[in-house]
Amino acid sequence: MLSIALPKGRIAEDTLKIFEEIFGKKFIFEDRKLILKDKDFTFLLVRNQDVPVYVLHQAADLGVVGLDVLEEKELDLVDLLDLKIGKCKVCVGMKNSDELDPDKPSIKVATKMENIARKHFSNKAVAAEIIKLYGSIELAPLVGMCDAIVDIVETGTTMKQNGLKVVETIMDSSAHLIANKNSFISKKREILSLYQEISKIVG
Repeated sequence: MLSIALPKGRIAEDTLKIFEEIFGKKFIFEDRKLILKDKDFTFLLVRNQDVPVYVLHQAADLGVVGLDVLEEKELDLVDLLDLKIGKCKVCVGMKNSDELDPDKPSIKVATKMENIARKHFSNKAVAAEIIKLYGSIELAPLVGMCDAIVDIVETGTTMKQNGLKVVETIMDSSAHLIANKNSFISKKREILSLYQEISKIVG
């Protein structure tokens, strides 16, 4: 039996549709339950940011998580496959009236993705003071807390509605199938079999 950690929300639903297509049956979490058991699988419903942690500690053999979260967490996991769902971008945003000045000695950047932001500005040789926030990132530049934000952008609507614009794209992201390294060794046959079936569907 394989255990698979899924992020709550749309990506979990889209992932379960892939499994439904493979196995020809429904996988539905009952109201408010966090564990879904089947004779072949146990699905765990967890917070997006926690998926790699569950997989790292082998509480789940496999997980489905955004590439942005993988990059941010920098954990020692096996990245098996791009599922091509949950597509988005990690972008630098600023107020419509502002521009990114590469000659500015230092800038303040608000984000929940500290590692990605720090690495991006370091690669551009821009000194950045990173301000860690957990939500409502778009508010920070509007009240003068920072010069720019680094955040997830799907359609760009939220930024536009808050008087912000995308000035740079750092990376494209989508949901990836990941594995615990020990599980990948001990359950290699089952994992590779599942990998092949999913690959046929996602292309």
